Amino acid sequence: MFHPYSLYLHIPFCRHRCSYCDFNTYAGLGQLVPDYVAALAREIEIVAAAAGTRLPAHTIFLGGGTPSLLPAESIERILRALADAFDFQPGMEITLEANPGTVSADYLKALRGLGVNRLSLGAQSSHSMELALLERQHDYVDVIRAVGWARQAGFDNLSLDLIFGLPGQTSASWGETLSRAVNLNPEHLSLYALTIEPGTPLQSWVGRGLLIAPDDDLAADMYELASEKLAAAGFLQYEISNWAKPAADSHLSATASPAFASRHNLQYWRNRPYLGFGAGAHGYANNMRTANVLHPAEYISRLQPGGDNSLPFPRSPAIGQLTPVDRAAEIAETMMMGLRLTREGVSDRAFTARFGESLRAVFAPQITRLIGLGLLEWAGPDNDVLRLTDRGRLLGNQVFVEFV
Repeated sequence: MFHPYSLYLHIPFCRHRCSYCDFNTYAGLGQLVPDYVAALAREIEIVAAAAGTRLPAHTIFLGGGTPSLLPAESIERILRALADAFDFQPGMEITLEANPGTVSADYLKALRGLGVNRLSLGAQSSHSMELALLERQHDYVDVIRAVGWARQAGFDNLSLDLIFGLPGQTSASWGETLSRAVNLNPEHLSLYALTIEPGTPLQSWVGRGLLIAPDDDLAADMYELASEKLAAAGFLQYEISNWAKPAADSHLSATASPAFASRHNLQYWRNRPYLGFGAGAHGYANNMRTANVLHPAEYISRLQPGGDNSLPFPRSPAIGQLTPVDRAAEIAETMMMGLRLTREGVSDRAFTARFGESLRAVFAPQITRLIGLGLLEWAGPDNDVLRLTDRGRLLGNQVFVEFV
């Protein structure tokens, strides 16, 4: 079956590294940006040429880090390199992640003019104390302003990221953040429970007793509160952490994702091929999972002109790790990722077409047990779709491990 590719570009630069962040990001390396963009363009050219044919692509995602720190001219160069290397499909989704404190009306207008048509703003909270705890470099006024500028620039597909389960956060303050976010009328919301990651300032503060560790039960209550409030506001949950609005004139089936779902992220959850470019970027293509070297300086060094450009697809000189994916691993990953999709789930029909065996046959004991526990259900007009129940969404990890 034909599946176009998705393209991920990692922009690892930040003005300041947030207290909870364990992503591959770096502050104070802005001087590397021009060389980094040039290296990205070379990696794109090398990997695309190695495919031996002009690959079709239907989504682009510039993530980070803070991609909105790059000048519009750098974004233009990256998009031009991609357009030269890949066959862009009609209706291409092009997303850029942005920190609300790093954008201006003119900048967003320039991005929209370059073809960026989806903006993902890291709002995180509407409360100044919570933003200060996270060491975010913006306040909520910046969020409101950025949303207004985005609409003026012509963006009609806007997503906001929010974090819950913070130390000291209450259900009341979380409810206020949700209400304020809904009032900004975005098309999409991503809600993430805070995880205290090793090596972060937040972990140090909790370990030293300066902060109380997040309360898992309270976080679960906040998740359920979000589900209720967003459903009432017309959002459809289509993934464990993601909600989107349907198209105004849509007649959506109970097992379809809404129109404003992130098409790029759906590629991951459907376990379809994608290519990752940039320092620390991951990819999945040709039965291989790839991971690039982490540091921007090493990434740039590996992509200097004159290097070895004859590597087989999907390798590039920046690859730090290459993992073959056999059939058993592909099946397990398809289940773990697909079951995150709370509406689509995993289709037995699609599973059979992909792997030559029925989902019901391959995982009969696991499915029977998890349905008995009230964590999974068959859905759709002909019971073709296996998906999480409402209770299963709160216990997803308990479900996913059954399919490994």
